[in-house]
Amino acid sequence: MPDEYRTVARAGVHETEINRSRFRCALAPVATEREAQDFVAAVRKEHADATHNCWAYVVGADASVQRASDDGEPGGTAGLPMLQMLLRRDMRYVAAVVTRYYGGVKLGAGGLIRAYGGVVGEALDAVGSVTRRRFRLAVVTVDHQRAGKLQNELRATGREVRDVRYGEAVTIEIGLPDVDVPAFRGWLADATAGTAGFELGGEAYGEA
Repeated sequence: MPDEYRTVARAGVHETEINRSRFRCALAPVATEREAQDFVAAVRKEHADATHNCWAYVVGADASVQRASDDGEPGGTAGLPMLQMLLRRDMRYVAAVVTRYYGGVKLGAGGLIRAYGGVVGEALDAVGSVTRRRFRLAVVTVDHQRAGKLQNELRATGREVRDVRYGEAVTIEIGLPDVDVPAFRGWLADATAGTAGFELGGEAYGEA
């Protein structure tokens, strides 16, 4: 898996007019291909009266899923330039739908490619992006007496506390970059006089 990827900061819409045609780009972060398909379907339903609803999406930190559709525009003039713009901006886990309301002036193949790719780029600028970095999940187990102080120290040192569960002992789930694991083990032993348990889990992505 790559160490990091970028995605859109939020869902959003950007609209522009080119030679009397309206181009409306809707963007959304998506976790799965199913979410991407559902987003496309929702926009197509909302703008069922449009001339075209072209779309593209990229799913996977390594861009393993890439799909695009021209939705009736000449082949390769809409979905592909949209997809290429997402990839050029290193976007992952994102879906884009460009809705076109035809204004009576033909743009030609080159004009369509510039219009569809361009409006996606403008929409990406408008909604902004976030970087997500890969980290290891880890679980710290500590007694109740030390738990509150340890949580404060974890947060004070900039470590992400993802979950806290109270039982016979307190379990604190955190996220750590792989390279920080050895140093964290030493820090945890010092902070808890060697009384805390530490168990590494799987990998996930979080905001940088």
